Amino acid sequence: MAKQPMLKFVSVPRDMPEKRDASLRNQDFDEIYAEYAAEKAAEQAGRCSQCGVPYCQSHCPLHNNIPDWLRLTAEGRLREAYEVSQATNTFPEICGRICPQDRLCEGNCVIEQSGHGTVTIGSVEKYITDTAWEEGWVEVPAPREERAESVGIIGAGPGGLAAADMLRQAGVQVTVYDRYDRAGGLLTYGIPGFKLEKPVVMRRIEQLEKGGVTFVQNCNVGEDISFAEIRSKHDAVLIATGVYKSRDLGGPGAGAKGIVKALDYLTASNRASFGDTVPELESGELSAEGKRVVVIGGGDTAMDCVRTAIRQGAESVKCLYRRDRTNMPGSQREVQNAEEEGAVFEWLSAPKGFVGETVNAVKVQKMRLGAPDATGRQVPEEIEGAIEDMGAELVIKALGFEPEELTTLWDEPGLDVTRWGTIRAEYQTGRTSLERVYAVGDIVRGASLVVWAIRDGRDAAQAILEDLSAAQAVAAE
Repeated sequence: MAKQPMLKFVSVPRDMPEKRDASLRNQDFDEIYAEYAAEKAAEQAGRCSQCGVPYCQSHCPLHNNIPDWLRLTAEGRLREAYEVSQATNTFPEICGRICPQDRLCEGNCVIEQSGHGTVTIGSVEKYITDTAWEEGWVEVPAPREERAESVGIIGAGPGGLAAADMLRQAGVQVTVYDRYDRAGGLLTYGIPGFKLEKPVVMRRIEQLEKGGVTFVQNCNVGEDISFAEIRSKHDAVLIATGVYKSRDLGGPGAGAKGIVKALDYLTASNRASFGDTVPELESGELSAEGKRVVVIGGGDTAMDCVRTAIRQGAESVKCLYRRDRTNMPGSQREVQNAEEEGAVFEWLSAPKGFVGETVNAVKVQKMRLGAPDATGRQVPEEIEGAIEDMGAELVIKALGFEPEELTTLWDEPGLDVTRWGTIRAEYQTGRTSLERVYAVGDIVRGASLVVWAIRDGRDAAQAILEDLSAAQAVAAE
């Protein structure tokens, strides 16, 4: 009888890939986790219980067929595992690295709920696709037959790229317009290399270029080309711009030098990793070297800033968050990594003001958690008189992102927006109030996860294909 490759969770403990020692990894921007060996990947995949109702799959925004590719990995059928993984996810090696699995698939794993420790889904997913790249299984999105229709995509982030991949596979002519000099959006310039090394992103973009996707870089829609002109060039347009406007801070001294935006800070660091000359780093404006750094915020962007500052050689790094650890929106795994690397978290703390024309201290208001609000979260309340100064020469604002004034910039009447400034679109199709115009990702949802942008891009691509085919059928009558 063949040996049972699954249900090993009762005898095999959960085991993550080896993590580099904090004293070594905080000196560089390389990824902190090693790769599984084939035997270890199979062993950990074999811990899956193959449960009848796979909550891991239902809590994945892409509804990846996780139990199927775990079983195939356990059986050593890696190429099939990759094909199953790639069928629902355009960038599985990226999601395996940066998805907050502890809040999604792994956090809802049945054996985790039973106390055995979750299956290491993200690490196995990364291993499968990294192996696929090494073995040459990842194919260029080349269509069997070309179509005459063209689609213009505004924004080269994960949503736009996922849509571009699906549309090219179907033979549609695709042009991607992006404001930056490199495609990838936040994958390229927002997420540090210790979470997502840049060659991982660049090789996907190279595959899309080889497959026939045209990239128009350094292109600001509304300045270098009008939205109306893009619409006139293409049979359909997909808006996938993301949200890049940083939420601001108020209070006395909020305009002091030394208070910077998280995205500016992370972009400068990531540009340096590409070998670019970054004057703001050389001048020290966006460098943490030798400084006392305070990061304000509790999401994953705040964690990225904290850990980047440590690697830049900060004297000290502190993170202010107005709620407690349990209520922090960022990944608990990232909090742990940051603490191991030397960051200090100041829970129940909020900025009340800033000292100095060039900042030298943050006035910190201590908080407590009061009664729950309508969402069920406890509301932070100020503790009267509990204010103290915290020394800082660099303050990084990581409070989240909001939409830019897109409709004003593009001067396009008829594009409905919500009261938050996001584009009003159908989640499952991306269709907007304008004919042949679609929108996906953060510009629809607000600041969200990469995996949701991928899901939206794939869904919108399917809707665009259906609408193009319907229009073609009408024209043929």
